[in-house]
Amino acid sequence: MVATTQTAKRPSAKRSTVALKYSMAVSGLIMLGYLLVHMYGNLKFFQGPEKFDSYLEGLDDILYPYLPHEGALWIIRVVLTTALVVHVYAAITLWRRNKAAAGFVGNTRYHTKQNKTGVQRSYASFTMRWGGIILLLFIIGHVAQMLPNWLSPGGASDSKYDRVVNGFELWWVVLLYTIGLVAVGFHLAHGFWSALTTLGQNHSSTRKSSRITAVSIGLAVIIAGGFLTVPFAVFFFGAGS
Repeated sequence: MVATTQTAKRPSAKRSTVALKYSMAVSGLIMLGYLLVHMYGNLKFFQGPEKFDSYLEGLDDILYPYLPHEGALWIIRVVLTTALVVHVYAAITLWRRNKAAAGFVGNTRYHTKQNKTGVQRSYASFTMRWGGIILLLFIIGHVAQMLPNWLSPGGASDSKYDRVVNGFELWWVVLLYTIGLVAVGFHLAHGFWSALTTLGQNHSSTRKSSRITAVSIGLAVIIAGGFLTVPFAVFFFGAGS
């Protein structure tokens, strides 16, 4: 009777893990799509304050009058927030399951002779777990900075263009922004490959032989580099001053 109960529970647990992996992959791809659009919008900074501010103000009326004022923006916000919550929840749940399966006792994992510390470590454990935490903090700080005069390092202004310039003239803001974007790059380099692999789009036997690997690295470089052009242009070359 006990054996039957255990057997019945196993498929459910497997399906749950697979569902979490799919949820994590899909939610990650949704946020990746937003990052590409957001990066394109950021590059409008180089067109000057009028076009940059008018572009951001124009976002309030996307699909108007088919949707009310800021209607499309609120849909995007809800979708992104949901994707972020699902992504973080799936990541934490899968990490806990993986931790339990890896033989952790307390805070100590099984040991090996493969490295000097004797603890198994992986590329994903560094870039996805700790990088994910840095990335989450970066998102919170970045959203707070873009809210109207809520968090305005360098000086408040009604112009988002001016707030961007004021903030990125400070070395510590540029440093924190760079750390956040480096975390984004590493997260994407592994995350995009992992997402497509989960969704069955990776048919290579090894990661090195997979074309998705090159695409993942390319996306990471393009997105991280694209976002960093604005703060570097302001801080190192005086753009917008």
